[in-house]
Amino acid sequence: MMAKRKMSLNELSEKVGLTLSNLSILKTGKAKAIRLSTLESICQALNCQPGDILEYVDNGLDNPL
Repeated sequence: MMAKRKMSLNELSEKVGLTLSNLSILKTGKAKAIRLSTLESICQALNCQPGDILEYVDNGLDNPL
């Protein structure tokens, strides 16, 4: 989505108020969780919906919610 919006990680970092390292963790999929307020800020900055930047991956666990 950043490429579609022609936005760099630095620019997104400034717009949402997150450090480059935290955004990098989110971008690479290494984050275990994300605050809804952070997701909202990113979606506002990129003018997108959460489903445009999130992907569900089944981790193979059989534990229901």
